[in-house]
Amino acid sequence: MENKDQRYLVQQNKIADGEKKPPVFAKVMRSREGKFEGVSFIKNKEKATVMSVAEAQEVIDWAASKKSNAAEYATKIICLGQ
Repeated sequence: MENKDQRYLVQQNKIADGEKKPPVFAKVMRSREGKFEGVSFIKNKEKATVMSVAEAQEVIDWAASKKSNAAEYATKIICLGQ
């Protein structure tokens, strides 16, 4: 069985805030079958979803297409230890 590399988080900062406010992190919402349904951004890093790079990219793509104010945020993939 293949071991998936799951050690990434998606971090989001409001561009206008600069470094003044702490970032928020993605918490992925999935159906009972495990199908991706969406994302909410939360302040608590420990409760954020740890995911693979492909899953993290899916989160970024979803946020860019579904959030009307996505251009106001810098969204990036970070390694778990950062």
